[in-house]
Amino acid sequence: MGFYAKQVVPRIINVACGMKEAEHLRRRVCEGLEGDVLEIGFGSGLNVLFYPESVMRVDAVEPSDVGWKLAGKRLAATPVRVERSGLDGQVLPFADDSFDAALSTWTLCTIPDAEAALHEVRRVLKPGGTLHFIEHGLAPAEDESVRRWQQRLDPLEQRLFDGCHLNRPIVDLLTTAGFVITDLDVFYEKGAPKPMGADSLGIAVSPG
Repeated sequence: MGFYAKQVVPRIINVACGMKEAEHLRRRVCEGLEGDVLEIGFGSGLNVLFYPESVMRVDAVEPSDVGWKLAGKRLAATPVRVERSGLDGQVLPFADDSFDAALSTWTLCTIPDAEAALHEVRRVLKPGGTLHFIEHGLAPAEDESVRRWQQRLDPLEQRLFDGCHLNRPIVDLLTTAGFVITDLDVFYEKGAPKPMGADSLGIAVSPG
């Protein structure tokens, strides 16, 4: 990992993903979280403010030391116990059936093997546990022109944001991993160019 990816990208993401426009989406995706929660792609802790009181503990999976350092003030201000407990969402260091819920916000775009990560999340969720997610990815099928732009821009996106993809089929990834989606809202993020802001927000259940 070079200097740009290690030192610069986490700071860019902290600013770009920390804008006011995203706060209502973070609030929405965190609604209903409870008990012991796994958060993959914790980043700089931008979701911490929106954890509901029903969350007892969060195990954070975050590979970036810079991101974790940037989370310091947010962690100091929350009553929720948050521990950095893993570095790689593709290989989680937890026993089966460990968590009541999981949280992923704009994370599956960047994990090298998103399918492996989702299978790991399913493994560590208790039967009936929920994955709360908001992810950007492949635009809806009816928006073929947006999809074409996503294919064109994806190589540049990967270079600028350390492996981030614009064209991953989020819903298909979730269902292929065995999740059952019980709540889903597909939309374009306000203020973002459509190729970069095709979002899917919802809840997926890990069946027993």
